[in-house]
Amino acid sequence: MNDCVLLREIPTACGRRFGHATLNVPATLNALSLEMIDRLAPQLDRWLADPAVVGVVIDGAGDRAFCAGGDVRALQREIVAARAAGASAAPAVVPAFFEREYRLDYRIHTSLKPILCWGHGVVMGGGIGLMAGASHRVVTHQTRMAMPEITIGLYPDVGGSWFLNRMPGRTGLFLALTGAQLNAADARFAGLADFVLAQADHDAVLSALSATCWSRNADSNHNNLSRLLDEMCDEEGLSPSRLRMHYDRIDTVIGRRGLDAIVPRLQALAADADPWLATAGKTFAHGAPSSAVLSSLMLQRARHLSLAEVFRLEYRVSVAATMAPDFAEGVRALLIDKDRAPRWQDDSVSAVDRARIESFLAPGKEGSHPLADLE
Repeated sequence: MNDCVLLREIPTACGRRFGHATLNVPATLNALSLEMIDRLAPQLDRWLADPAVVGVVIDGAGDRAFCAGGDVRALQREIVAARAAGASAAPAVVPAFFEREYRLDYRIHTSLKPILCWGHGVVMGGGIGLMAGASHRVVTHQTRMAMPEITIGLYPDVGGSWFLNRMPGRTGLFLALTGAQLNAADARFAGLADFVLAQADHDAVLSALSATCWSRNADSNHNNLSRLLDEMCDEEGLSPSRLRMHYDRIDTVIGRRGLDAIVPRLQALAADADPWLATAGKTFAHGAPSSAVLSSLMLQRARHLSLAEVFRLEYRVSVAATMAPDFAEGVRALLIDKDRAPRWQDDSVSAVDRARIESFLAPGKEGSHPLADLE
């Protein structure tokens, strides 16, 4: 469907233009499908190559979400069907999805032109992947962010191995292991957002873009867009950051002695008097043990990698991890049958075969890497 991403251009006072892409599947909270990626990515490339286009806006249709993540239900259906047909290799849609999603995310990260991402409502998983690399990231008072992959047998991908490592202290690993939800103030503290605006001002921002004179100089346009958004910031009544509030506690819980030492401390959080910490502890306790091991391992391995190297590593790991039993089972339990009773491959973190998880990171036999051209 050509309307899964709405594409238009915003004329401005100087005759130059902004590209405007709207994720347009509100019934699924704008979950990112391969079809949506294939509609957005080539248009983004055209806008970024066009000297008359000075910047790009990416937002989501509806009042509930910017993007709730990748369309994992579609991937799960293909994987289950392939297994039922006796196939052991990943169906073609799996490597295609991750290659094209990561290529799109990387393009946003490396754009010289300003990209404004309006992260209202639910912003999770693949939605954060789209937003993390934008130069101007807006959240609203209703924003709810998370990397909840531990609940479906995966790990925080879409560059998560890169940006989680760059969060304050040990908060990145905490978020990877617990899928803890972030509000607008949390997102800004964690480095995932730059501006807090009212959702009611969305259209006013677009009008301001149109009424402004922009130049051919990308740095000047970055500064002008920052000024415009600063003038419209609305932080009155903003809920405080739980991540900042519990920073020292999180640092102690995660510590520096490895996953085996973290497990009992995270499990103990489930009984904490603070509801946010308690929810984080419960999510970890009910999450996939294999995901906990993989998430921890990925953050270790990616610590000193470049962004391009991270995406190449994540591509290999994501294809392998989605073909492991926990992914199909996690999606079934959370999103399809919705019984929230996954039967994980392992009953505890200590029972996970570390060699099996490390094999996900091993170089593949695909010849030239599909993302080899990322620099």
